[in-house]
Amino acid sequence: MTTSSDLLELSPVIPVVVVDDAAHAVPLARALLRGGIRVIELTLRTPAALAAIERVAAEVPDIVIGAGTVTRPEHAEQAAKAGAGFLVTPGSTDRVLDAAEDTGLPFLPGAATVSEAMRLAERGLTALKFFPAEAAGGVDYLKSIGGPLPGLRFCPTGGITPGTASRYLALPNVGCVGGSWLAPKDALVAGDFDRVEELARAAAALG
Repeated sequence: MTTSSDLLELSPVIPVVVVDDAAHAVPLARALLRGGIRVIELTLRTPAALAAIERVAAEVPDIVIGAGTVTRPEHAEQAAKAGAGFLVTPGSTDRVLDAAEDTGLPFLPGAATVSEAMRLAERGLTALKFFPAEAAGGVDYLKSIGGPLPGLRFCPTGGITPGTASRYLALPNVGCVGGSWLAPKDALVAGDFDRVEELARAAAALG
């Protein structure tokens, strides 16, 4: 994997995961792999996140581990040092974009408006995260901007469910979707990784 566009082709669903305990990260990643999902976005929303990324990068080399919720420049460097293979930002400020580019890692910058998407395209970024997808207009919005912005493709994330994912994936400007439903918090706490595997297998079948 060498480009951000490649991220959109790894799986129909990128699991968006919040980990409170780094010990959950490796069995979670292995369960996703067993279910046919080869990528995971582990969000930098908890103190355990960087340690979790480091463990997955070291112990589950067959999965592509990324860092999500990159909201500050230092997040990009920290995630890269922890072993992240890609970065995802919920929005796009110049400092965060510069820091992400400086790592040399592929990344999906966040956009919610046409102007934001155009601005990212001016920087040569054509694989974007559409966030928050449902709140920002959902399927109809992405369908509407496909005409004027034909060179851009998206990974919509935010409020998407197993029931709505296929509607997004049917759009020509959508490569994959981000979904938090693959790693329910109660399943992680209970160590129910069989359930994660089942959810992953259903998500992989959407492709």
